[in-house]
Amino acid sequence: MSDDLFAPRIPEEVANKRPLADRLRPQTLTEVTGQEHLTGEDGVLRRMIEAGSLGSMIFWGPPGTGKTTVARLLSGEAGLAFEQISAIFSGVADLKKVFEAARLRRMDGRQTLLFVDEIHRFNRAQQDSFLPVMEDGTVILVGATTENPSFELNAALLSRARVLTFHSHDEESLEELLRRAETAEGKPLPLTEDARASLIRMADGDGRSVLTLAEEVWRAARKDELFDPDMLVKIVQRRAPVYDKAQDGHYNLISALHKSVRGSDPDAALYYLARMFDAGEDPLYLGRRLVRMAVEDIGLADPQALVICNAAKDAYDYLGSPEGELALAQACVYLATAPKSNAVYTAFRAATQAAKQNGSLLPPKHILNAPTKLMRTEGYGDGYRYDHDEPDAFSGQNYFPEKMGRQTFYDPPERGFEREIRKRLDWWAKLRKERGER
Repeated sequence: MSDDLFAPRIPEEVANKRPLADRLRPQTLTEVTGQEHLTGEDGVLRRMIEAGSLGSMIFWGPPGTGKTTVARLLSGEAGLAFEQISAIFSGVADLKKVFEAARLRRMDGRQTLLFVDEIHRFNRAQQDSFLPVMEDGTVILVGATTENPSFELNAALLSRARVLTFHSHDEESLEELLRRAETAEGKPLPLTEDARASLIRMADGDGRSVLTLAEEVWRAARKDELFDPDMLVKIVQRRAPVYDKAQDGHYNLISALHKSVRGSDPDAALYYLARMFDAGEDPLYLGRRLVRMAVEDIGLADPQALVICNAAKDAYDYLGSPEGELALAQACVYLATAPKSNAVYTAFRAATQAAKQNGSLLPPKHILNAPTKLMRTEGYGDGYRYDHDEPDAFSGQNYFPEKMGRQTFYDPPERGFEREIRKRLDWWAKLRKERGER
């Protein structure tokens, strides 16, 4: 909850036993690191405070980037009461109590900043309950979420709140946090230069994590001991990658993998494939995505791409993990190094659009079967030319509905196997012109 004026004073020896990340929590917005675009001199939040006008906001960003801390500091600098709830542990009854307390404060002339952690975990109806108190000024809502607000929050809520993005800490920002920790502890971290860099990478952009890892190092180190990267891994173990298979981490990495394949970069493609394996992604899901890449981005430029992807999927089914993962890696490299073409993908989309736009047009009668006398009388099948009986096994007939006329959807590029297909299409177009298309 908000006011700590009457909270009992914590003895210094007890306070010093608090986790390092808690002890180093910034006391002012200027002490916040890694979010200068929000809290810096020209940052959005700094401008809001100077203007004396805070509105409701959604803080969107990875864990350990300071969302809770910034919300608390905002309330202090703006002179607002601070209320904090978590969507994980709160329900409608809790919300009603918070709203009522905020109304009473407002009657006394003080506004409330309500910080809602994990706001995306509230269902749609619960999210709607915030709308009246936001509109009448009872609370200034600051919601925090690690998930994409566009997918997880009501449109009505988003229309009343500004989304501010918190960035993962970069190496410089994490290094600054380590320097502050060393100052607070009065001693350097017992790490070699390479081990220090490894610890920063392990934190994966999470400020809380880098301080927790540093604390573990100090606990484990004996007098005059200095850890190298290998010893660091043994001491702190390895932090699992930040990756939620059902949310943004999943979609970000699969997007990066797909675009690396499309961009003909086998090294980047292997890197993202390995990251997804390492994070516990279902290998068969990755196999399905590789098949999709084969038909969307390679197509007939290399018809073997689809064959190889299906074979890799079968190999994984047969071998299991981890041996089968190599087959998927092989398919990934094949796709990345194959000639690229989206000609079939583009042609199919165009044909689909034409099918929807032109309705149920009857095919030309000469290519329709005539199993009954009536249909023969109506001209079904009349004049059909059997291509195998024609010179070059090509009749040059029109196969489109007469009201549409002949259309061109597939336009193969001069790359890979489609170069040969291009030659065939050009040859048939020449014959069609010479013989006069029917």
